[in-house]
Amino acid sequence: MASDTLAPATRTDAEISGLDALEIAGREKEASRGARLWAGTWPKLAALALALALWQVVVWTGWKDPWALPGPGPVLADLGRYVTSAALWDGLATTARRAVVGFAAAVAVGLLLGLAVARSRVLRAAIGSMITALQTMPSIAWFPLAILLFQLSEQAIFFVVVLGAAPSIANGVIHGVDYVPPLLLRAGRNLGARGVNLYRYVIAPAALPAIVAGLKQGWAFAWRSLMAGELLVVIAARTSIGAQLTYARDFSDAERLMAIMIVILVVGLLVDAAFGAADRAIRRRWGVLDQGGQ
Repeated sequence: MASDTLAPATRTDAEISGLDALEIAGREKEASRGARLWAGTWPKLAALALALALWQVVVWTGWKDPWALPGPGPVLADLGRYVTSAALWDGLATTARRAVVGFAAAVAVGLLLGLAVARSRVLRAAIGSMITALQTMPSIAWFPLAILLFQLSEQAIFFVVVLGAAPSIANGVIHGVDYVPPLLLRAGRNLGARGVNLYRYVIAPAALPAIVAGLKQGWAFAWRSLMAGELLVVIAARTSIGAQLTYARDFSDAERLMAIMIVILVVGLLVDAAFGAADRAIRRRWGVLDQGGQ
């Protein structure tokens, strides 16, 4: 009888304990997220501090005069003035527009070319190796031809950006399609997927990680090609990050030159972070993301 009287109380205590356990687990999860965020942040901060320290040590050695190699202090002070000036944002707007338009065109060309070569044996035999050869060709080597064809114009920069990025994107598509398991293709065909539907529902999702890797590499080539183009093709009526870098070099303004280089580096890091987030989202959707290691 006593045991029957105590039983409900025992069950209530168990239920409360279960709720407490859920709350504690939630707190531990939040703590683990903070720990993961800090684990991903402190190595970057440490690397930045080490780079600044090495930079300052090189300046202290007197290897170069301060007018040629200023220290971190003067450069960061000039960077602060540069960030708050209209020159940066006007130049960044022009450079960003060129980057977006050129990369979008390269994505369209690369995706279509990659799909065509991946699914056609004739095209693969004809131009498959040529795509790799174009990918390995330095972008700067295209500028004499671009200037000959389009003079010192926006079209010359656009031409080189597309040629620099499209082969990498095409190769990413080709490799992604090549590694789609044949079992998936057979299963898709058995379920009625043919033609465009086969690409949409079977091939494209399976090849997506390789395609994203190709897009990331293509962006790197596009960004490098764009910076080289803006250094060589300076259009007086349109300021840009590359043109401002050229002006800083011409006027021997080392502090502004290095401040602009920091801006270029930061833009590259931000785009790389965006591609990294896309890659993590794909891996999470596929169930291959190690939550404990991120």
